Amino acid sequence: MPAERSASTTVLASDTAQSSESSPSELQSGTAASPLLLVLADEAPRFPQTPIASDHPITPQLPQASPYPIQPTAQYLPPNSNDPSLSSSDQTAARPTSSSPLSSTLPSIYTLTQAIQANPRRRRRSPSPVETPENSNQGRGLGVTVTQEEEHINETSDLSRSIAERSPARKRPRLSTRDMRYDPGPATSNGSQHVSNGSQHAPRQKPVVSNGTNGHSTANGLTSPHKNGFTPSTVRSSPDSFFGHDREEVTRLLIQGLDDLGYHGAAEKLSQESGYEVESSAVGHFRDAVLQGDWQRAEELLLGSEPPDGGGGVSIHSGDHRGLKLIDSADRDDLRFQIKTQKYLELLEAGSPGTAILVLQKDLTPLKPEKDPSLDALSMLIGDSNTDRLKNNARWDGAEGQSRHRLLAELSRSIAPSVMIPKHRLAVLLDQVKQNQISRCLYHNPSSSPSLFSDHMCDRSQFPLRTILELGQNAGEVWAMEFSHDGRRLATSGQATDVLIYETSTFQLLYRLTEHTDHVAALAWSPDDSRLITCSHDKTARVWDMLSGQNLLKIDYHAHPVTAASWSPDGQTFVTGSLHGDHRLCLWSIDGHPIHKWETSFRVQDCEISPDGKRLVVVSSESQIVFYNFETWEEEYALLMKSRTTCVRISKDSRQILVNMANSEIHLIDIDTAETIKRFLGQQQGEFVIRSCFGGADQNLVISGSEDSRVYIWHKENGSLIETLEGHQSPGCVNVVAWNPADPCMFASGGDDRKIR
Repeated sequence: MPAERSASTTVLASDTAQSSESSPSELQSGTAASPLLLVLADEAPRFPQTPIASDHPITPQLPQASPYPIQPTAQYLPPNSNDPSLSSSDQTAARPTSSSPLSSTLPSIYTLTQAIQANPRRRRRSPSPVETPENSNQGRGLGVTVTQEEEHINETSDLSRSIAERSPARKRPRLSTRDMRYDPGPATSNGSQHVSNGSQHAPRQKPVVSNGTNGHSTANGLTSPHKNGFTPSTVRSSPDSFFGHDREEVTRLLIQGLDDLGYHGAAEKLSQESGYEVESSAVGHFRDAVLQGDWQRAEELLLGSEPPDGGGGVSIHSGDHRGLKLIDSADRDDLRFQIKTQKYLELLEAGSPGTAILVLQKDLTPLKPEKDPSLDALSMLIGDSNTDRLKNNARWDGAEGQSRHRLLAELSRSIAPSVMIPKHRLAVLLDQVKQNQISRCLYHNPSSSPSLFSDHMCDRSQFPLRTILELGQNAGEVWAMEFSHDGRRLATSGQATDVLIYETSTFQLLYRLTEHTDHVAALAWSPDDSRLITCSHDKTARVWDMLSGQNLLKIDYHAHPVTAASWSPDGQTFVTGSLHGDHRLCLWSIDGHPIHKWETSFRVQDCEISPDGKRLVVVSSESQIVFYNFETWEEEYALLMKSRTTCVRISKDSRQILVNMANSEIHLIDIDTAETIKRFLGQQQGEFVIRSCFGGADQNLVISGSEDSRVYIWHKENGSLIETLEGHQSPGCVNVVAWNPADPCMFASGGDDRKIR
């Protein structure tokens, strides 16, 4: 039954028309023309089989298989020349010649005599005795018997195409050696599965599939390196998670981290092997457009050529030109305003006021409400053609400065982190890990950073809990005390009129400053520790040379006691505050010339400039905290507290302030959000001024005096009270504490008992 044979076997008649009419007896006697056989390479030829043939014939020894998949090819198998059932004339007639139509059509046909002889017991299929319209119209290659010689060429050509288009049939599994293993079929996952040294196949796992939005590049068909000549299969796919974390996020962070470390080759290799990228090409084009000043292109890449209907942007890989994906709180008009403002300023800098005016009128004005202060400030810049004055008035460093980089950083805050990973994100996460360990370590006070290799915990014995020295040279109560930034000197003052300077290695007295005529309530070291400001109730502030102990400058502007002073980060200017007068807060140059005077209606109790130079924070005696922009001198906002405030300290990262209040509370406040982060309770304060401070190696502690003659220490992160220290005489108040910034195991306290411990 030819129609029931496998599709992988095709029988073609010889070039004599009589073959289709031959009977089985004629075939056995050799009188009929021998048929031509065309089979697939992966199917063994079938020949007459004796009754004693085994179910599994002997496998011929074929050449070693290539490690790459073999494409199916058509092979011509002539009759066995040694078959006694065929006559010599039949063998000659069956052998194709150069003039034969079949031989010219199949140039790749060759004879496998050895393979046929190795399998003589295969039973030959009987050709179909009668060709009918039903079986002659069946699909080619399915046992069709051809009776017309003129159809040989067309049939053979069509048959070759049919064989090439068909998928190869699955092989029958056979083990020729112990080391060879059966491949069950074509792989279904993308790429190739990695097999090492011919050992057991790796289990098939679900391949990683990209969502197409977070910088993932498709990698279909990537092939892993072959080992020892074994046939490769599908690359082992990785699970979607990495110990509970998103695998794509972890991989992209690692690539960015390797780049930050300078291992660019390793980063590129990881990107190629994983198929992930830190960011898409659209993000890179956006960054280049901003840094190169291509503002139209930057706006299109960020926000799209048309406003999106749903808001918030869409996938950067979708190709619909709707811009990068933004965070939900992003203000698209504000982003446009920032880009247009940079363009406007650069046009003014380049000497194109006409074009700048068009940008102001057509691009900037529609984005802001009428009479918006920012528009007024921009319009005032048009009349000045001096570039230096333009930059100074706009507080902008020009196109060649860092303005474009700052703009890029500002715009990046509104882009979804999954699209544009924040800079140095892996380092930030590692820092958060360390901070989390520090927050759980009550007595954390080492100068070195915790290791990432192990969990961190400090012992109480490493904490400064006992008094090692007591200083008694002060002639009155100690009200103010401060270590120099290098930790090598300690300045103290208070009820007496003199100021004492100690050297901290031996605590020998270096200088006694005696120019003031009344109490000295405040001290401030310059950033380089070369100068010291002292503030006195004699209505003056003095600047001292700390190399010689000489008075350099006297500020006698204030009409009432001077209560506070603070240096700018560059050490070229300083601020003084007073309790009364028309101008209670003033900014001075280092040579004593007034630069700016703030109009205030409150009495200044204390003030401090942030280490980054961006803000000036002032506390008043009227329970108010005022925040000024130190760059523009404008007031940003003010907080009204529930109780009188007495002291303010700013953290070294310029993000938090510590405020003492007369209701026995100390508040830790976030400068940017104005929210109270922590409240530290336990110490007593109601009548006197008490100055607290940050402490510890990483400013992870809060320390304060108290009216009960004790010193209190809290953990800043969790707010827990760590220690309560005795030492000063009671009754009396511990008015001031100071922590050595260079030695985390040293702090000092001063009180009404005129002692420094």
